[in-house]
Amino acid sequence: MSMSSVGRPTQPNAAASEGFTSLTGGRGLLQDEPLLFELGGWDKTGVDLDPPEHDASDLGDLVRREPIGLPGLSEPETLRHYVRLSQKNHAIDLALYPLGSCTMKHNPRLNEKVARLAGFADLHPLQPQSTTQGALELMDRLAHWLKTLTGMPAIALTPKAGAHGELCGLLTIKAAHEAAGHGHRRRVLVPTSAHGTNPATAAFVGYSVTEIAQTEDGRVDLADLAAKLTPDVAAIMVTNPNTCGLFECDILEISRLTHEAGAYFYCDGANFNAIVGKVRPGDLGVDAMHINLHKTFSTPHGGGGPGAGPVVLSQALAPFAPAPWIVHGPDGLKLVEEATDEAAQAFGRMCAFQGQMGMFVRAYAYMRSHGSDGLRQVAEDAVLNANYIKARLSAEMTPAFPDGPCMHEALFDDTWLEGTGITTLDFAKAMIDEGFHPMTMYFPLVVHGAMLIEPTETESRRELDRFCEALLALAKAAKAGEVERFTGAPYLAPLRRLDETLAARKPKLTWRPGPTTVAPAPLAAE
Repeated sequence: MSMSSVGRPTQPNAAASEGFTSLTGGRGLLQDEPLLFELGGWDKTGVDLDPPEHDASDLGDLVRREPIGLPGLSEPETLRHYVRLSQKNHAIDLALYPLGSCTMKHNPRLNEKVARLAGFADLHPLQPQSTTQGALELMDRLAHWLKTLTGMPAIALTPKAGAHGELCGLLTIKAAHEAAGHGHRRRVLVPTSAHGTNPATAAFVGYSVTEIAQTEDGRVDLADLAAKLTPDVAAIMVTNPNTCGLFECDILEISRLTHEAGAYFYCDGANFNAIVGKVRPGDLGVDAMHINLHKTFSTPHGGGGPGAGPVVLSQALAPFAPAPWIVHGPDGLKLVEEATDEAAQAFGRMCAFQGQMGMFVRAYAYMRSHGSDGLRQVAEDAVLNANYIKARLSAEMTPAFPDGPCMHEALFDDTWLEGTGITTLDFAKAMIDEGFHPMTMYFPLVVHGAMLIEPTETESRRELDRFCEALLALAKAAKAGEVERFTGAPYLAPLRRLDETLAARKPKLTWRPGPTTVAPAPLAAE
């Protein structure tokens, strides 16, 4: 048996891995594990509880009469269950996580340690402000550096993530237009390659959405933009660097045309990681931009959160920023929470309290540990790594935009798969067998069969080479006609290929006892 370039024995056919099946359902050290509810143990518990001293007569009809429906496990059973489940998940601590437009990079443990310090981790949002001066100071310093990095004069810290930040920015723009008597501006322009949240957020605010065309080199079509900047346009929403992994070279002209038409320029800052410390969006004419702290400044954002999406604002929009604001007073720092005085024009609030404190702490720790030179290197290394991947993989795969360098992510199309009988999805599934999480697939929609790879700045050349060697070997196998290796993949994952369409349309979100399940016994009648 020969050794492949990725350092593992190759098989003449991927289906050969089916030739041996363990008796337990496990794969070596990877144990098979059922759902927690399928483990049984309904009549036991891992904790000894003393009988209650009082009866429940004062609860009336609120007394539970049916079993609670939770299985009882001992401590080692519980621990092993979750450890076994964790072995089935891909994680940034295991290998490169190449999702494009997601910035899945290493989260320094220092950030986690600082976020768990007493005074941050145990804060309560209703504490008197006199007892939270340290937290307010951290928020104030974080706001200062975010404004410095973006060249913007004002910021709203409270938005919880990217889409929430978009909502904040558009509500600020809406308030500014209405204050100026321009309530007739009810349309937002969005490029074809935009994140889906852009048009969705605009529609949620009540705007209609018009698409801006894209040029062959993957950037905003200036002629189409100019033609559509009519008097009813409230704003444009442009991501820069854009979702194709390219810098908008005409960004200054985009800004000029937008402002001449009386509209505001909202920049989707999801990809700020690629330009932090190198470019200040305020210098480009941006009026509002959200910053994904959980992407640019390395806080965990898997599984839908937690996140934070502060929004920086231009001088024209600053008066309309949502409460609360942090201000310096004679008795220290305080939050301006009422729409009076300097906050008289604030459009309202984005959330009940002050935002994601844990995310603020982690992001600030990241900034302080890197310094200005380190943050500049973050952007430089992110762009270098993406271009390294683009250069290496171009030998077998087709870049969507081959001319010139990319920014923080490398985008490929499926041209190189033509005639193989293999799709982008098939290729992605085969990556799982090699121990890699697939890249972002079929997005952006403007590229057919898109494969979007973002290595981030935290990957070493050794890891990049390991990833590239695996993809190059798979690409050669695809071109060599090993179709079954791809169309049946993954073979080595805990579960084989699922019917993803059925799973999306008819998801099973609730466990129900099956015919062989031992259900919990009913409670005794009172």
